[in-house]
Amino acid sequence: MKHLYLTTLMAFLTVTSMFSNANEKPLPAVLVHTVESSDLTPTFRLVGRIEATERVNLLTRVSGFLEERLFTEGRDIQADQILFKIEKENYEIAVKQAEADLASARAGLKNAQANLNRNSQLKKRKAISQAQFDQAVAERDQAKAQVLKTEAGLQKAQLNLSYTEVHSPFSGRIGKANFSVGDLVSPESGTLATVVKIDEVYVEMAVSEKLLLDARRKGIDLDNPPVAPRLILSDGSIYEQSGSFDFISPEVDPNTDTITLRASFPNPNYLLLPGEFVHVEIKRKQAETGIQIPQSAVQRDREGYFVLEIDSENKVAVTRVEMGPQVEGMWRVIEGLEEGDLIITEGLQKVKPGIQVNAVEE
Repeated sequence: MKHLYLTTLMAFLTVTSMFSNANEKPLPAVLVHTVESSDLTPTFRLVGRIEATERVNLLTRVSGFLEERLFTEGRDIQADQILFKIEKENYEIAVKQAEADLASARAGLKNAQANLNRNSQLKKRKAISQAQFDQAVAERDQAKAQVLKTEAGLQKAQLNLSYTEVHSPFSGRIGKANFSVGDLVSPESGTLATVVKIDEVYVEMAVSEKLLLDARRKGIDLDNPPVAPRLILSDGSIYEQSGSFDFISPEVDPNTDTITLRASFPNPNYLLLPGEFVHVEIKRKQAETGIQIPQSAVQRDREGYFVLEIDSENKVAVTRVEMGPQVEGMWRVIEGLEEGDLIITEGLQKVKPGIQVNAVEE
């Protein structure tokens, strides 16, 4: 009888326990975020255009037929390298003519000086009049002027002769030639070819005047700027060479209300080409770290901002926080949280302080 009673009691407790477990509500599930310290250094991204540090359009300063083209298009060239040769026979003849004119002028000067010397002796003996002596002086001076004139003519002829060879003013890379051997060229013909220097390049960008206002108040030191630029290429990769700012426009563009900034970047492999667009990321050299949390975790009441934090027992607690600026969906925390804290980002409407929750990390 006693055994039957115990068996019945155990069955009743089992059934009661089953109904009790069935009536218990599951813990509310919430999504939580682990607080971490991150890089909060202010960063700006702008669009820039690459420019050659040096660029020159080659022109001819004399007229004539092109005799030679001494370069390969699109290849590197050296400073003072001869690129084009223009027929020089006419200019060599002009030099010889100028040399002959100079020799004649010098002979005339020699004769005029000798005549003046004779007239000077005659004047001392009062054998000639003052007018005759003055005439000899004038002829000598005219002969001197003629020598100076012919010397200038010779220099001009020699200069024109030198212009029959077109040299590169610096080392760089040359583009496509616009004229072929045999073409007649002149100063009015336009660009023969273009040479650019791209082992170092400039990147120019337009920055809002308001964005630079605070920097201008503090004083912009181009010799040691507090920010540094880096390039993000068209495929999203980061350019490995670091750059530096070297120019800021002294005036605002009235059409766009922007200021032009320029940074220089080494380009030893010619990866960057003039005319190309790139993204320029501008970041402070001195790193700044802090805590940022998702905006969805932050709530506000009459007392200020707060978040719901999860303790070691998975219970909800209110934590008051002081908030800073918001950037791209994240909110900076000035005070109130530490690294490793767990805060609720989703499911806030299902919980209240003091209850236990089922926390699921992001």
